Amino acid sequence: MRFLVAFVSTFLASLSFAALAAEPIRIGSFLSTTGVMSPMGDPEKKTLEMEVERLNAAGGVLGRPLELVLYDDGSVPEKAATLVRRLIESDRVDVVIGGSGTPTSLAVLNLVDKAEIPYLSLGGGVAIVDPVRKWTFKVPQTDRLAAQKVFADLKRRGLTKVALLSENVGFGKSGRNQCVELAPAFGVDIVADETYGPRDPDVTAQLTRIRAAPGVEALFVFGTGQGPAVVTRNIRQLGLEMPVYQSHGVASKDFLRLVGKAADGMRLPSSPLAIVEVLPENHPQKPVLTAFKRDFEARTGDEVSMMAGHSWDALYLYVDAVRRAGGTDKAKVRDAIEATKGFVGQGGVFSLSPQDHMGLGLDSLHLVDIKDGAWKLAE
Repeated sequence: MRFLVAFVSTFLASLSFAALAAEPIRIGSFLSTTGVMSPMGDPEKKTLEMEVERLNAAGGVLGRPLELVLYDDGSVPEKAATLVRRLIESDRVDVVIGGSGTPTSLAVLNLVDKAEIPYLSLGGGVAIVDPVRKWTFKVPQTDRLAAQKVFADLKRRGLTKVALLSENVGFGKSGRNQCVELAPAFGVDIVADETYGPRDPDVTAQLTRIRAAPGVEALFVFGTGQGPAVVTRNIRQLGLEMPVYQSHGVASKDFLRLVGKAADGMRLPSSPLAIVEVLPENHPQKPVLTAFKRDFEARTGDEVSMMAGHSWDALYLYVDAVRRAGGTDKAKVRDAIEATKGFVGQGGVFSLSPQDHMGLGLDSLHLVDIKDGAWKLAE
């Protein structure tokens, strides 16, 4: 028996050594761990580090260890482009994951196309995948999908005169355009259309004009990062009394900590990860969501967020594709990602196609209310 135990231990050790000795699979990532998009980039970074460590402890992927090469773009699109060029040309990574937001994601699309390398974006803007680009995929729900979810709820509540307040770059700008395009189909009249900059310290002038708009019944704020927190505090300072919707770009406990009780009563679309505790037991994502939430919070001490889930989805969509492709050949992996069907992730159940490089539907979003600094299911 002692001989058998020793043999098994030696055999397992040899497998671990072989995995470590094999050529690593290089995961390249650029995230906004500092700057205005750091509330998104920080949990994304922590997730990638945790999951790469977990995969390596289990023997890697196809017997090869994963090597994470990660840079901070400071929330600056130009820096993001420089870093992605470094990942491709100097670090020679097998895949690129990142772009914590829409601006940084859009800045690298031509680079990954030219390099012909699989790219999984963590940005929300629909322009990242519409029109479809051969090498680019994304995991968060689009701004268009979120706008559809909100407008359907406005229609259900009989609120037809709506004011928009959106960030004037990237995610917010794209979301604003989607709202304007979609509004007529839902019988919504945009009675005010204001914007703000991501670093603006105050938006009371825009909110004052919105309050004066004729017949305004609700406000839809479209932005991400720290900007929506400024907007939220200003809304309460002005005593603005109307239903307020936020976008899925703020579905994070970090946002709630930034604004405190100022966000109470607001409504927004969110992926199921933020509300896993109230999901029914037979929800198809619940086991995956529950396990990730438990592990992330135990390791980091932070509340899990939808942003953390984005990098989980990107990493494991890639890993799943590598396993099905039988290796890291970039063209084969790209084809495998595009052929993904029924992949149960944090953001939803992904089914991609040559026409759809996101693979999520309207049912992947749930409306939540903010009450006492926590998410409550609104539907």
